[in-house]
Amino acid sequence: MGGIDVANGVVGAVIGMLFAVLFQQPLQDAWFRIRRRSASALRSLRSREESGPAWRTFSLGPLQTSALIVEGDGETPIPTETIFVHVLDEDVRLPADMEPWRDEIATESERLRAEGRTPLWNGPRYAVESFDISRTSLDETPEVHLRLRPTDYYTFLAAQQLDRRLPDGATPRSRYLDPEQPLAAPAFLQCSFAVNVAVVTADDMLVVSRRSERVRMAPGVWNSSVNEGLSRHIDSSGRSAPDLHAVCRRGMREELALEAHEYSLDLLAFVLDVDKRHWSGHYFARLKELRSSDLQARMSRGVADRWEHQTIDYVPFRPAPVIKYLLREDRIHRWAPLAPALFHLALVHAYSRTSVERVEAQIVRRL
Repeated sequence: MGGIDVANGVVGAVIGMLFAVLFQQPLQDAWFRIRRRSASALRSLRSREESGPAWRTFSLGPLQTSALIVEGDGETPIPTETIFVHVLDEDVRLPADMEPWRDEIATESERLRAEGRTPLWNGPRYAVESFDISRTSLDETPEVHLRLRPTDYYTFLAAQQLDRRLPDGATPRSRYLDPEQPLAAPAFLQCSFAVNVAVVTADDMLVVSRRSERVRMAPGVWNSSVNEGLSRHIDSSGRSAPDLHAVCRRGMREELALEAHEYSLDLLAFVLDVDKRHWSGHYFARLKELRSSDLQARMSRGVADRWEHQTIDYVPFRPAPVIKYLLREDRIHRWAPLAPALFHLALVHAYSRTSVERVEAQIVRRL
């Protein structure tokens, strides 16, 4: 019996070895294929086909804005010589069913004047007829054609009532704007083009302003260092088109008492507030010698448009401090729509997109 047991053990061992040689590797390969196919199937369930708009407004973690960066990435400034501004002759006119809204504003202004209060000054402005972008043939530098029409402040205020009901129940937003075509809008709904400047002092402090409670549009919100709208009366001598850099220099002088020789100036982007239809040229200005304390002392001796700013903060101009400042609990819901994109682009201009986005991602993950 002992011999038989030994023989059976030998035979079993041989059969086991043959089974391992003949079947173990194929079974392992089959099991691997099953696992791989299962993992692929699970991934396909999680990653379904998606689609979304190519145009998305600027966001930074929980900070969501209506600012659409139309041209420019911050890293490469847009040259002055490739910006062409054309002024058309015919004034912008409101549709007949919106004209009474403008009349209401004129009546309100007269009432304020009669009461001895500050009336609404109906300043001459520009409306954006169209904004077109192309590239130069040799180096693909952006080439911008901005077409403007004459308008005024009362028309602008009337057109800002985008969600007010018209006699037929529609609103200007529902009737004239298509969310799928953010750059398409009639000129009478785009009666605002401004420049916004991010100003950095010689000791690397970013100037951030809070709009006065006295201004009619967006009072009390935190905004760019300088915000200046195009004026037909001031920015266009004779019939010439306005120069956007000159508008920036006017804003720097009127709001911060700075002269052109005291800073460098770069155009970073063109941006559209798709909610209110406000266009902006986003600029970066770096002071050559004036430190933040020097600027404060300068402003203490008089500023032409002091009433436009209620508070001015000075923030260390490095990615982490600026991003944390943008996302502060007492700031995140109090920004003018175009300002966060401006400060992001200014950081990119100074530190590169890769560096800024790395810091942004780290800070957002910690929230």
